[in-house]
Amino acid sequence: MHIAVVGLSHRTAPVEIREKLSIPEQSMESSLQSLKGHDQVLEVSILSTCNRLEIYMLLRNQQLGIAAVKDFLSVHSGLAKSELSPHLFDYHHDQAVAHLMRVAAGLDSLVLGEGQILSQVKKMVRLGQDHKSMGPILNRLLTQAVSTGKKVRSETNLGTGAVSISSAAVELAQLKLGQSRGEDQLVSLESEKVAVVGAGRMSRLLLQHLQAKGCSGVMLLNRTSKRAESLAADFPNLPVDCRPLEDLNHCLSHSSLVFTSTAAEEPIVDAALLNQLERCHSLRLIDIGVPRNISADVEGVSGVESHDVDDLQEVVSRNQEARQQVALEAEVLLKQEERLFLEWWDSLEAVPTINRLRASLESIRVEELQKALSRMGPDFSARERKVVEALSKGIINKILHTPVTQLRSPQGRQERQKALRLVEGLFALEIAQEDG
Repeated sequence: MHIAVVGLSHRTAPVEIREKLSIPEQSMESSLQSLKGHDQVLEVSILSTCNRLEIYMLLRNQQLGIAAVKDFLSVHSGLAKSELSPHLFDYHHDQAVAHLMRVAAGLDSLVLGEGQILSQVKKMVRLGQDHKSMGPILNRLLTQAVSTGKKVRSETNLGTGAVSISSAAVELAQLKLGQSRGEDQLVSLESEKVAVVGAGRMSRLLLQHLQAKGCSGVMLLNRTSKRAESLAADFPNLPVDCRPLEDLNHCLSHSSLVFTSTAAEEPIVDAALLNQLERCHSLRLIDIGVPRNISADVEGVSGVESHDVDDLQEVVSRNQEARQQVALEAEVLLKQEERLFLEWWDSLEAVPTINRLRASLESIRVEELQKALSRMGPDFSARERKVVEALSKGIINKILHTPVTQLRSPQGRQERQKALRLVEGLFALEIAQEDG
């Protein structure tokens, strides 16, 4: 069996490629079952965010399994393999484990140390469990990745003051506003007519950071006004005008700064829409949705400036240097967690021998117990029988404890195999298995 991950991220693919690979939650079950249906894929789970799509797997054959997953990605995205392959990475065994730990800790994020990725890894675990695409190996690996992400944030300062995608988007707006005034610094958003389209988690963070950066009010649009109103209620000190998505034209006509973060799979704003509006202001659009909510063709519209998640790098790079030292401290913890998982994985090699040893001793226990009970006669009570049976089981467990612990303890592969062969020879386990 082989652990592997195949995927792409903001480091390997632009947003126009990433959006074609995005898998929305409503399609997750069918995608997992499609992958699990391949005879080379034993276990699988999918991480799909605005900055990455990664498929974690336990495979029978590494080469055949990787090829099957790449075929799936090509069909899913509608991209030819030749177009898709340059953007894909695949990691195997210890590299795959190390990559997952880095992802969960926020060390592979666009925004170093950002916290949202940990909740997305948790969601990957939940979906894999709910749709029964994971088994004991991936469940152990992904659960440990979540605990590692928590540990890094609690034992280092990596999460302290870390910006999110949403806060980086707000800073980008401040930076671009400053640059338009000839200033290379972040400026207040107090005078901007601000709108947020979408009322999900990213929009909640947008409102939080807009309020902190001096925004005087927000127009909040969502497909259902009720959800927008529920979100607005959590920000009593920020004037929020909640509107249905049908008011998008009004929003674009009267706003100077619009953030979009919806689950729409096609753009909701394009050049044709903007060209038919009578706008009151120049318009700055910042799209943090993947797939993108704003079509690339809006760049050609007069008085409109548009940015997507890939443009956040300009802001991120300003904050990254100070966090690199903290990231190095986190790497030490990740190495420890990676080693713990790989030691557990290596110990699985001993399981077949341990099972055969346990079965052999159990067979002897049952046989000898029956002989003893047959000699006791009818006067031997049911309670006494239970006591004797419990005694025999306890003896076997005590006998097994030390060899099982030794066989599963951390050690080199050669040493473990030597110990396994020795136990198998001493107890004639291979012969017993053939006779059984």
